This record gives sequence, C-alpha cells and structure tokens, in this order.
Amino acid sequence: MTKDHTDHTDHTEHTDHTAQRVRQTLQSVALDHVRAPADLAEKVVRRRSRRRFAQIAGAAAAVTAVTVGAVFGFGGGPAPADDRSEHPATTPDDWRPWQSEVRGASEHGCELAGTDLYCSGTKHDLAKFDANTGDELWKVPVNGEGNGPNRALGPRDGMVVGFRNHTDKKQPNGDYMGGTDVMGVDADSGTVRWTVKMPHDDRTDQAAMLIDDGVLAATPTTYSVSALSIRTGKTKWTHTWPKDTNCERASVDGVPYLTCIKTKTVADPDRTEVIRLDPATGEARTVRSLPGGHHVAGVSAGRLVLHSSQDANGPAPGKGKGKGKSEGKATYAWLTLLTESGEVISNHTAQKGSYVSSDVVGDRLYTVSGKGRAEAYDLSTGKRLWNRSVGIRMPADDTMLFISAPAEFRSRGHVYFFGPYGDLAALDRETGERVWSGRTEAVEPGSGPGQGAHPRLFVYGDVFIAAFGPRITSYRPDLPE
Repeated sequence: MTKDHTDHTDHTEHTDHTAQRVRQTLQSVALDHVRAPADLAEKVVRRRSRRRFAQIAGAAAAVTAVTVGAVFGFGGGPAPADDRSEHPATTPDDWRPWQSEVRGASEHGCELAGTDLYCSGTKHDLAKFDANTGDELWKVPVNGEGNGPNRALGPRDGMVVGFRNHTDKKQPNGDYMGGTDVMGVDADSGTVRWTVKMPHDDRTDQAAMLIDDGVLAATPTTYSVSALSIRTGKTKWTHTWPKDTNCERASVDGVPYLTCIKTKTVADPDRTEVIRLDPATGEARTVRSLPGGHHVAGVSAGRLVLHSSQDANGPAPGKGKGKGKSEGKATYAWLTLLTESGEVISNHTAQKGSYVSSDVVGDRLYTVSGKGRAEAYDLSTGKRLWNRSVGIRMPADDTMLFISAPAEFRSRGHVYFFGPYGDLAALDRETGERVWSGRTEAVEPGSGPGQGAHPRLFVYGDVFIAAFGPRITSYRPDLPE
C-alpha cells in the first residue's frame, strides 16, 4: 500500500469517525430548549462535501455550546467578555453612508472593533475595513480554499487573531487534506506574523478566545488549552484535563474559565466543575462544584453566566435532584451567575417551548423562538421582563439560517433584531413594544453566502452597520426619538 493511499485511508477513517461523533453528540446532548430539528445531525453531516466537512465537524468538541446559540458558522457559543474594543459613543464626523460588496471577504461574518471592521469570507480568511467609510484596508487570502467558517478576535496589542487552513494541499481524490491553524495577523499591515496548528478543525468561539496578554487556544490536544503569546504565538502554558471529560471555555475580563463535565454522563450529568486558570501561569483553581450540568451562556459584569435545567445551589430539602419542572407548556430553566470567589446567584426562568437564539447582552438574556417571539430576562433575578413579537421574518425550521445577536442602543432605550431576509426591528428595551421597523439592502439567502451564514448588526454611534453575505451596509436609520 502506498503512503498516499495510507494517508487517504487514515483521513477517510478519521472523517467517518468524526461524523459519527457529531451524530452521537447532537443526538445525546440535552440542548436546553434551543431549536434543533430532529434530523439536525444528518443535516450537519450532509451539509458540505467531505473536503470541508472536517471544519464543520470540528465543532463536535464544542457542540454543547448549542445551548446558547448556534455552534456552526460565524460566532455562537460562549462569548469572551473582552474580545472587542469599545464602539464610539457618537458617530465620527468623517462618517458617510456606504455599502461594500467585496466577494469572498465577508460571507462568514464580521466583527466591529472600535473604528475598524474585521470580516472573513470564502476567499479571504481576514479582511479589514474602515467602519467610517467602508474602505478596504487589507485582506489575508485563504490558504487553498475558504468554504469553512471563520471569525476574527481583536485587535489586541496590535494583533488580530483568526483561523486558516493548515495546508493548501489536497488528497489524491481532490478531498480537503484537513487541518486548521490559529494565526496572528498584524492589525496595521495585514501581515501574518505567526501560525499554530490546531488538533482539530473547530473554528467556533470554543477554539480560541482572547485572555490577558494572550490567546487561549484549544491546543495541542483535544483535551487541553494553551495560552499563546498574541505577539509571537509561542506557548506560555498548557492545561490538560482527563479524556473522559468535556470542558467548555470562557473568558471573564481576560481570565480563562473552564466548565467541565464527565462525558459519560453528558446526557444527565451529576456535577459541573468550574475552574479558574491564572492567565499568567495557568495555575488551576476550582471555583465551585455545581450539581447537575451547566453550560456557558456568556459573561456579564465580570461574572460567568451559566444555563442549566438544575438549580446551581442544589435541591431544596425534600425536593429530589432539584431539576426544573414543567407546568403545562412552561419549562423552568435555571440561569446562574458565578463570581470569581464562587458566589452563586441561581434563579429559574419560565420558558415556553424552544428557541432559535439565546444571547447575553449586558445585564439581560434575550431569547427568540422559532415563531418569532422575543423574551428578555433579568440575569440577576431570572425574572422575565417581557415577551413580544420580534418583528422580523424568521428563518424556516428546515433551514440552517440564523438571526443576528440583539444589539442594544442604551441611549435610546432600544434593542434591535436583524434577520437573514434584511428585516430590522427596534423594540423598547424596558417593555418590548415595537417602536420601529425597517429593511437593509442585505443579500437574500442563496444569492450570497448560502444557508448557514449569520447576519450581523452593529450600532456604531448613531448609525447601523449591517453585514450579511458579501454585502455590508452602513447607514443612519430614521429612528424615533
């Protein structure tokens, strides 16, 4: 048997094994009410040809993050607390309405950082635009092909972090060779300064996030994380956990945290260990051992936000395991805030049915159901503040389309929702009443990035930047005062 044939056989077996892991994990993990069609596992496996399947399937290691948003594509999963610069409070004087349509530069999504917009697409792993004018500043071409998901982290210390293919080579049959690098790019010039090979093809939020003085990357194995220097990519320290354990990651004000569950009990876990890693040394400290299974929902005011079907404080006397209960169509799910000292605030929330998105924004949790109902919850009390129509056209259940994470405009008291069909809606932050609706010139699904892409909406001063597919639009909406 030739070496090429051996390599191809090994890769095929690895891909088949990964596909089976995706099926098993998606079918066994409790998705905590986030919409997941019954045939989601097969949809994911069939979603792309094998040459890119490895990149989509790489999310299997982080698939439990489905509880707080879509794992696949751009974004989703636990959101680092400090991976974006502050957006300007007022629109700069040199801003003007603009529209950019650079094919291959933004199909996988964008991130706003200060006055810069960092995007990723099918032909460019990273591209930088001026948020004031839409001018293209630089692009990093893909290494081979760019059909897989991607995203940008930063800038931090003059660097932007992203992902790229480890090689542009293909197997003899033309299939994708496999392999992903995390890379550091000079934020001014767009020059790739360093790359580090990952042990998987996961490019979700669980694959890498910014921490103090570095990048927390899921490397060198699937059972470890390493702190990399953001300037050089050199490993500063590595933390490893047992192979029978799955650990989600989060960055709280630059400090890395792990929430770890034994994989043998992932469907009905007994405990979740919350571990703090010192960003300078990697020293591990168990912050709290929580009963039941808890998943990272986000970060708020220096606290880790967890989502579960069980009270993090444990059951009340005589109440069994303390799991959420159902009354009619209402299911009680638990929101937990956890501080660095281990203080726990855990409250149940009444949630009806399933939802397609769940996002922590400031001191709120916003969820949206497949029927287009938006709900707002206070993180500190678990109280539902309102339940209203989201006001935008929702993706059908049989698609893999998503809506943008909510964007708050605090000075106006609005929260905005943006869908994949170009619809925009503003709801009153306190009451949920719809106060405005409009449209952007966003590309219709199928003519741009194809299904699975995430629309993004950013509030930039008093203007919007809406990105979906290859088209990015910045304009000042006619909003009510």
